[in-house]
Amino acid sequence: MVTRKFPRYSTSMPGILVQRDRVRHKASLCDVSLKGCRVESPIKPYTGMQLEVTLQLPGNITPITISNATVRWTGSHGIGIEFLQISADQLERLSGLIAELSPRQGFK
Repeated sequence: MVTRKFPRYSTSMPGILVQRDRVRHKASLCDVSLKGCRVESPIKPYTGMQLEVTLQLPGNITPITISNATVRWTGSHGIGIEFLQISADQLERLSGLIAELSPRQGFK
């Protein structure tokens, strides 16, 4: 069993993965925590690939942008991404999303 430092919560929202060469790929966020997320996307990333992750919150015009993230794993269940660095204002918005999701469900 995997022991997690940060609980993750299921969700379904659009996102965008941006590679260092600025190529943009659509993604669908499956679950999220304060330290990372799991997405589904047609790209075939490699472990260690550096990305920028954009999460489009429902009912919110401005997305959450994590400018420094890395691919930790890939497989049939999607792409596991770790957030390496998040600005204070984006972390506050991500924390708000987690707070909205947490009362509705237990963590994984």
